[in-house]
Amino acid sequence: MKVQNQTMITEFIILGFKNLQGIQLLLFSGFLIIYLFTILWNFFIIILAMVDRRLKTPMYFFLGNLSILDICYTTSTIPQMLDFLLTDRGSISYVGCVLQLYFFFSFVGIECLLLAVMAFDRYVAICHPLRYPLIIRRHACLQLAMACWAGGFLNSAVHTHFAFQLPFCGDNRLDAFYCDIPPLLKLSCGDISLNQTLLLSIGLIIAWTPMFCILLSYVCIISTVLKIRSAEGRQKAFSTCSSHLIVVLLYYGSCIFTYLRPVPSQSSVNGKLIPLMYSILTPLLNPVIYTLRNKDVKKAWRTTLEKREMCFFF
Repeated sequence: MKVQNQTMITEFIILGFKNLQGIQLLLFSGFLIIYLFTILWNFFIIILAMVDRRLKTPMYFFLGNLSILDICYTTSTIPQMLDFLLTDRGSISYVGCVLQLYFFFSFVGIECLLLAVMAFDRYVAICHPLRYPLIIRRHACLQLAMACWAGGFLNSAVHTHFAFQLPFCGDNRLDAFYCDIPPLLKLSCGDISLNQTLLLSIGLIIAWTPMFCILLSYVCIISTVLKIRSAEGRQKAFSTCSSHLIVVLLYYGSCIFTYLRPVPSQSSVNGKLIPLMYSILTPLLNPVIYTLRNKDVKKAWRTTLEKREMCFFF
């Protein structure tokens, strides 16, 4: 039922930090360290993949896309969170909220699709190694990456449009750390059934289907790996895929918990804390998991350091 007493909202109040007055400086320091580490480490991966020939493969092409995505991901939310913690301002304009929601939700969808593409790349590499150069070509990699980015932006455009078509009847307090769809839907005084239907239906394409494909690919991968006779070969194959699987479980679990449940059933605490899992923690862990467990990246890093030392010496 639509409430008739509707007023024009020009800004939203972010309530995420209002009850954390005593630890705001500690949170500011923590978020700043996380943001700087995420930006620097992902830039390191991008640059390393560009300068080292051993990393010019489809796997590292997709990893470079993931690093770019993680930089955009954190930049869409953390700088504003730092400003709120430092100034205690806590307000964002209506237009600012629209833009933040659009870009943030775009990156959510892009990462869902990109992780599925990376799983497909590992599936072909392990299960069909002889056909890998024929299937995962450079042109195919570019097309898959472009499809992920386009799909994420299109998905977000639909959700953002319908979210801000809803009426807001005076209450402009968002119980969240940034503008996101579930807290906006809870704030609306109109009928949100269409928005929930869109989240569930499009979520089947953006989240559930990629996750199912990832799980299916890993069933095939594990089946293939178990057939390898040497223990060293099995260990190498599992090491290649385990890092990706860790990220997948962490990311998809928190996204599905946030967006693919009925909005009224979401508690205030979980509605604020769970999104931090995929918006801050996952971009922080991605470069660590993919690089610290990867011998090629370690070798490329040592080679780059040796070259820099030689250039400095001469």
